[in-house]
Amino acid sequence: MSTNARAALELDDIQRGVLTPRPTPYAATYLVFRIDDRAHGRELMRRASAVVTSAADSASPLGETWVSVAVTSHGLKALGVPRASMDTFGWEFRQGMAARAKVLGDVDQSGPEHWEAPLGTPDVHVVLTAVAPDATGLAGALDRARAAYDRLPGVTAIWRQDCYALPTETEHFGYRDGVSHPAVEGSGFAGSNPLEVPLKAGEFVLGYRDEIGGIRTLQPKVLGRNGSYAVFRKLHQRVALFRCYLRDNATGPEDEELLAAKIMGRWRSGAPLALSPQHDDPALGADPQRRNTFLYERDDPMGFTTPSGCHIRRANPRDASVAGEVRLHRMIRRGAAYGPPLPEGVLEDDGADRGLMFAFIGAHLGRQFEFVQSEWMNDSVFFGGGNTADPVTGSHDGVTGYTFPRRPVRRRLSPLPRFVVTRGGEYCFLPGLNALRWLGDLQD
Repeated sequence: MSTNARAALELDDIQRGVLTPRPTPYAATYLVFRIDDRAHGRELMRRASAVVTSAADSASPLGETWVSVAVTSHGLKALGVPRASMDTFGWEFRQGMAARAKVLGDVDQSGPEHWEAPLGTPDVHVVLTAVAPDATGLAGALDRARAAYDRLPGVTAIWRQDCYALPTETEHFGYRDGVSHPAVEGSGFAGSNPLEVPLKAGEFVLGYRDEIGGIRTLQPKVLGRNGSYAVFRKLHQRVALFRCYLRDNATGPEDEELLAAKIMGRWRSGAPLALSPQHDDPALGADPQRRNTFLYERDDPMGFTTPSGCHIRRANPRDASVAGEVRLHRMIRRGAAYGPPLPEGVLEDDGADRGLMFAFIGAHLGRQFEFVQSEWMNDSVFFGGGNTADPVTGSHDGVTGYTFPRRPVRRRLSPLPRFVVTRGGEYCFLPGLNALRWLGDLQD
């Protein structure tokens, strides 16, 4: 079989939310449903197949507006998916995120016992997501989505989270978000780093060859073909605490911004330290053609420019040989802010819930999301940093500080508090459109 034949994707059967970068700016809403009546749940799946936007619709009148539907392991059981089919799903998916909490570092304040109800419970069956460039478009997308669940008393809406992205593309800590995303072979969507060869489609979509030549599938074939796994996490951000930490460890405003860059790996504008090590460069940060074109091992192996322990270098070590085969752990990441921004300069917590709805898309929960979370974000053995965690999202205990290389002497900051607290989440499956119809046609 030729490379082109292997890479050709059936875009009309893949949900658009899997491959398409989100618009900038954008608004989004997550809706969670519980299936109380199997027949009504199946009807929801049938209707969803007509409502969900496919990856082939990128040039349709809908523009950058779409609806996606994901189902949890509990949801598939509620729909009556046979045990033989359930057993072909990844075991992490079948266990669910709450059961994997310790592996993910979701302990203490982030533990499932503290999650926002009903997240992490067996009641979470279906996650419907609507995305649009603005609030008006989002309202239209939600109206379109309503056709899937309207007048189905056996399907109950149990949770909602409204999200947004600012025109500045920043999240609550003030950094430009959504800067890096991989190119998927055969998708037609360019990646953000011209130096990265497109990844095999099987890394993100079931039924295609992945980086090691394997093809992940489910039984029956129609259920898995063109599907993907999705991770949803609600992450509360302690913005005032983060600002105070920077202020208390800096010698002044300029040094504060340098520390913020050394912690993240990019200046707040999105300009990477790798390309602008001494000062911020807003023009670079706003340029998607330039801001992600760099490597680490080739240009900065010791981390004097971009610290090995900073957030973006942990999340994607790029060409770093010490991290193993990086391409096997690549993910499609998306984030959407929720809650009101904390006014600029405020250093006291106002009690509002604000943070990020994080989404991961991939075909291998274990060696993608869970590996990165446990081995790269909450540990540092892969680059010789011991057991220190990611300075931004790591599971910190207030005892271990953050250290980064500097000549002539490395710089050590004070112990890190936990800046991000997990409020809930779930592992989901994003079926292809044909699979949605198959779920709708299930018989007892």
